[in-house]
Amino acid sequence: MTMRLNKLLPMLLVLLLAFSFGSSVQAADDNNGGAIDEKYGLPKLVLGEALSDEQKDKVRELLGVDDPEMVNEYIVTAEDLVNFINGDPDSNMYSSAKITRKDEGGIVVDVVNPENITQVTSEMYANALLTAGIENALVEVASPLKVSGHSALTGIYKAYNVDGEALDKDRMEVANDELVVATDLADEEGMDQEKVSELLTEIKKAISEQNPATREDVEQIVQQQLENLNIQLSEEDIQMLTDLFEKMRAIDIDFSNVQTQLEDIAADIKGKIEEVTGDTGFWQNVQQFFKDLFEGISNLFS
Repeated sequence: MTMRLNKLLPMLLVLLLAFSFGSSVQAADDNNGGAIDEKYGLPKLVLGEALSDEQKDKVRELLGVDDPEMVNEYIVTAEDLVNFINGDPDSNMYSSAKITRKDEGGIVVDVVNPENITQVTSEMYANALLTAGIENALVEVASPLKVSGHSALTGIYKAYNVDGEALDKDRMEVANDELVVATDLADEEGMDQEKVSELLTEIKKAISEQNPATREDVEQIVQQQLENLNIQLSEEDIQMLTDLFEKMRAIDIDFSNVQTQLEDIAADIKGKIEEVTGDTGFWQNVQQFFKDLFEGISNLFS
């Protein structure tokens, strides 16, 4: 009995520490959640103009806005779409976002109800936001009804173009182009959304490392990454990708400044792809741990 107990104690200690650590992290998050950031001010909540009052309330609920005094609220309109990216003035704006700025930590995007954001993934948003020049923020996206998700990007732009701030218009436009290319590849080519994000991220990483000087250099990088990821695209779509990244090169976007954030996005994408393709080694280890633990408890009292 004593020998069995000695074998079981280390396992129980690990389990106890795991629960204690999780509780501590949650407590820390809860304690920090109510504090006002005096450097960046309140989080910004941007609601789509086409939403009804009831739908706006639903978005506030989805994005955890219990007290309207704890956010700065804005409405994103079709006029904003025209001003920021020369978009269609007849567009309907539904998808909405809450932006909480940070000093560090990179871009973290949480699509809180992905079943209603049908075309744009969190990685697509994060990639586009880096292109637009946004760094170090928690961005939460939601919609009370099924939408593509494109208008949330303009809402995020609006949050960064108030109180005397302004993002670069060329970067905003090319970031929007990037989002359109990403969703087009997923829709027209039938590519997995994570695979599309992986391709865009790897091209950006290669651009930051190789610093292409010409369009031909950009096209070579695009071709190389397609080969590396074993992706087959039509010649038309290859040219579409080359056009996109040539625009980025022409306005001199320096992705080396956000290399770490690109690495973080790449790691997130890889994790999701492994999850989909069945890389379950980690969870098998967890399952085996608990199996051994409960067998030990059972043997102790048998």
